[in-house]
Amino acid sequence: MEIFFYTLSVMYSPGPVNFMGLNAGLTGQFKKTIYFFIGVGCAMLMLFMIFGYLGAAIIPQNALHYIALFGALYTFYLSYQMLKSDIDLSNETTEVQVLSFWNGFWIQALNPKGILVILPVTTIMYPTTHIIGVQIFFVSLLISLGAAGAPCLYSWAGAVLGKKIKNKIWFNRINRAMGLMLIISGIFMLYDFLKGMQLI
Repeated sequence: MEIFFYTLSVMYSPGPVNFMGLNAGLTGQFKKTIYFFIGVGCAMLMLFMIFGYLGAAIIPQNALHYIALFGALYTFYLSYQMLKSDIDLSNETTEVQVLSFWNGFWIQALNPKGILVILPVTTIMYPTTHIIGVQIFFVSLLISLGAAGAPCLYSWAGAVLGKKIKNKIWFNRINRAMGLMLIISGIFMLYDFLKGMQLI
């Protein structure tokens, strides 16, 4: 039970994946972003399978900072896409970028904090609670569904809030605020990279 409390408390806290889900809801993309949520869940399941069956040796601790670098670069790219968009929901020709399966998959797979969530679960909690064999898959699947549910919940909250906002100016301000939060998340990932480089 402590595994689920630990993972859910971390996954449902604010972060780049949840910020993107919130922004999708605010811009009226909640229903179109379902594949993004699935991508997030699939990335988590893939990571749980790798670490759950192969152990932490597959990605040494001193290699995490390289993942942080790629995660930071990808986060900066997605934040740029958000910052450059001009949202006017009253105009049907306005193009709002819809988050795809691969956006969700890569942002989660390249998020070093996601890996840092998984490592203690697979290397400490699974063995101490005697989760082995096929149980690793089923428990990891449940946690991954929870991971997909986090940005989905944020997106739903954004959709509810978005219905109350009618002014285009506020939509664009909120969109830019979400983009800036993504940049801050990327800066933290970049900091993890630089800190890891100093340890080499």
